[in-house]
Amino acid sequence: MIRVIVFVMGASLFSSCNNDQSTSKKTEPLNMTADKTVAWAHTTNIYEVNLRQYTREGTFTAFRKELPRLKDMGVETLWFMPITPISQKNKKGILGSPYACSDYTSINPELGTLQDFKDLVSDAHANGFKVIIDWVANHTGWDHVWTVKHPDYFLKDSLTHDFKVASGMEDIIELDYSNPALRQAMVEAMQYWVREADIDGFRCDLAAWVEVDFWREARQQVDTVKKIFWLGEFDEFENPDYGEVFDASYTWTWMHKAKEYYQNHLPLQELDSLLQRYSAIGDGSMRTWFTTNHDENSWNGTEYEKYGKMAGALAVFSATWNGVPLIYSGQELPNVKRLQFFEKDVIGWTGRYELHDFYQTLLRLRRNNPALRAADPAVITYRLNPPPEIPLLSYLRKNGSREVMVILNLSNQPLKELSFDKNLVNGRFRDIFSGETKDFSNDWELEIKPWGYRVFEK
Repeated sequence: MIRVIVFVMGASLFSSCNNDQSTSKKTEPLNMTADKTVAWAHTTNIYEVNLRQYTREGTFTAFRKELPRLKDMGVETLWFMPITPISQKNKKGILGSPYACSDYTSINPELGTLQDFKDLVSDAHANGFKVIIDWVANHTGWDHVWTVKHPDYFLKDSLTHDFKVASGMEDIIELDYSNPALRQAMVEAMQYWVREADIDGFRCDLAAWVEVDFWREARQQVDTVKKIFWLGEFDEFENPDYGEVFDASYTWTWMHKAKEYYQNHLPLQELDSLLQRYSAIGDGSMRTWFTTNHDENSWNGTEYEKYGKMAGALAVFSATWNGVPLIYSGQELPNVKRLQFFEKDVIGWTGRYELHDFYQTLLRLRRNNPALRAADPAVITYRLNPPPEIPLLSYLRKNGSREVMVILNLSNQPLKELSFDKNLVNGRFRDIFSGETKDFSNDWELEIKPWGYRVFEK
């Protein structure tokens, strides 16, 4: 038997916002107000919809029938990959990349019509969902309408005197953000979707490839139409100034480190120190936690290829740590295949959603328990510190009298007789998955399986 005594590590070392007592210097927003983020974002989750691969039809109309199931699972925000038409010149594969746009204010006819999309958004809103769409501001496809109407909107290659290829990706070309006319046209295109379809936000592709001052201008102008949610694809370690503008960022560094931890048998301290760095950023923006997405699944492998038996524990972490959890199409199956990116490759739905209840339990807990609110100064996250040789990632999140305790066994060995600091962990808790109740005032011991997880709500 392995007996583990778990103590508090520095009390509120990982606490949220101005409760953070980490010694690292925080990055505070400079040009945006503290309430820049829409209120609903602090409790939401995001479900990425790969519409092309979601159904055999691959249309807005076909996807609408999935809304009741996703609502029951607890999904709150739907992120649709690019819905704009795809450039045909120099396209990759049979269908091309949805990230090679040919017109920012039109609908990809493969997905349906503008009215179909508006009907989907309306139906989603009626069922309590928020809707955000992918926005690819850095580049377009080779036959975008602007290449003819406004060729000055694009960067030019000094050798070929043609449009500049974007970072070696032959099917896309880069826009010129030194051109004020291009900037205004891009803002107006974004405003179009807010006005026309009443969307609730944007997921901004490769956000750090576009100058941060553009995003600052765009947000200020688009938010005059409707205050929306801004998710940027960037990591704040490399681009901290973008966190001043966006409501949430990506956690690429965490994703890569977690893969290294599992595959290379790293010490838990590698993950702990990284979480301290994320905590030190502060809550001027939020982090988005995930185990897979469209890029990772297609190019680097499924979550099970990357994380193996640790995938479930990482999913629990994503839903319970300070930030916004992101789920990709098919994870509720679970999906164990890589989806082709440029071809039709429908998710292998079977009619059985084996992880539906797993995600439902986590997402409902996150929604209903204020201890799991993201970027809320009232929430304190305590890291429960085991002996350094024990691979146990455990933490307690508190908001007033509301508490959630999470215990993740990040090893292939069972951990038995876990015992927690009774000065912090006490009172009656319920295991959200098994329903078991436990009074930590009198009995502090429990067991956890290899790569297992326990989540307790006070």
